[in-house]
Amino acid sequence: MGGISLKLFLQEVLDVLLPPLCHICRTFIPNAGTLHICPACRDRLPLVSAPLCPTCGIPFAGTGDNHRCGVCLTHPPQFDLARAPFLYEGAIRELIHSFKYNRLTHLRSPLGQLTLDGLGGFLAEQRPQLIVPVPLHRSRLRQRGFNQAVLLGRVLARRLSLPMYPDVLTRNRRTEPQIELSSAERRLNVKGAFSVNRANSVAGKRVLLLDDVMTTGSTMDECARELKKAGAEFVIAATIARTAR
Repeated sequence: MGGISLKLFLQEVLDVLLPPLCHICRTFIPNAGTLHICPACRDRLPLVSAPLCPTCGIPFAGTGDNHRCGVCLTHPPQFDLARAPFLYEGAIRELIHSFKYNRLTHLRSPLGQLTLDGLGGFLAEQRPQLIVPVPLHRSRLRQRGFNQAVLLGRVLARRLSLPMYPDVLTRNRRTEPQIELSSAERRLNVKGAFSVNRANSVAGKRVLLLDDVMTTGSTMDECARELKKAGAEFVIAATIARTAR
């Protein structure tokens, strides 16, 4: 039996013993590959589309040209650019929740792949030189057992052939969950919460700052502030999904 034929045979045996199911609708997917999301569910994923703010990446309703949003005009962020391929709603929101809160860490692979599928061209243009995940405070890391940004970063680092430094940024104090806070409260909540451990790792570099979700951008903004203070040349903030402000 040839190598290709043997591989197909083994895959068919695995499909019988462990049938690949869509992570969203749980239906069987022949030739599932590594994504394990059926074409119908993938087509329904809520995409971020133009027109959008070229700085923070927030989409605008309706049609027209890309233009800077009011927040970026009045309070320019510390990161240089931010992008997410999906809106934080529907199936993407459920996948991220399952990944983070239900400890379904195997979802890091499809979520990372979807992120790169959506941002691959953008990241190629921006030419990041290393990945820095947004850190959790040690108490929350102990409680959850993992940092979702680090797990996601490992997927992206492997696919992009970039180094990842999970210990460059430190969260100095535990902050309140951002979900119930206003934009102003979010900025105050994270102010001074982060610091850079090894400035030489980011000095003069184009940094890909990575997290799972971006809401107002206050966490990314504060992290980027510290990276810039440490000498980072350019900070690209990337997430799987973002909310529409």
